[in-house]
Amino acid sequence: MEETGLIGSIIGNPFLRGLTIGLLVALILWVRATLKIRELNSQLKKLREHLHTKLEIDSEENERRKGELDKIKQERDNLRNMVQVVNQKPGRQELRQTQVYQKAIEIMFEKSPGFAPAWQITLKEAEEEIKQAEKGIIPFFKRMTTSSATAQGKPGKRHLELEESTGN
Repeated sequence: MEETGLIGSIIGNPFLRGLTIGLLVALILWVRATLKIRELNSQLKKLREHLHTKLEIDSEENERRKGELDKIKQERDNLRNMVQVVNQKPGRQELRQTQVYQKAIEIMFEKSPGFAPAWQITLKEAEEEIKQAEKGIIPFFKRMTTSSATAQGKPGKRHLELEESTGN
């Protein structure tokens, strides 16, 4: 009975009753906090795994893009080199020069009103001379030397050779 009296006096003591209630509340809060910490740790672990997976995917994608970029840069350089090589081939430079001359002629037609008739006459004379050369009237050798003489800036020689070819 003494024990029941002791337990009754402990339960009856307001300090010990408050202490017991406080310890029970603290124990309940501690258990809830422990469960919440475990839940948060598992969520944190999942988030870290997701982050790690995302970073791996991003790094793979960045490496792939970097490889594509390097490949495209290499192709661009190759194309630049090919364009330079194509521009260096015989005939390409002449074709480009012809285009430049054509553009210059168009500009001269617009700017100089007296240029067009003189140009048409000169063009007809040049076409006639080329037709005669193609028919064999002007020998091939003289035609070639005429072209080289005009290219070297000797217009007098060209005139003499034409006279010689028509005189024979």
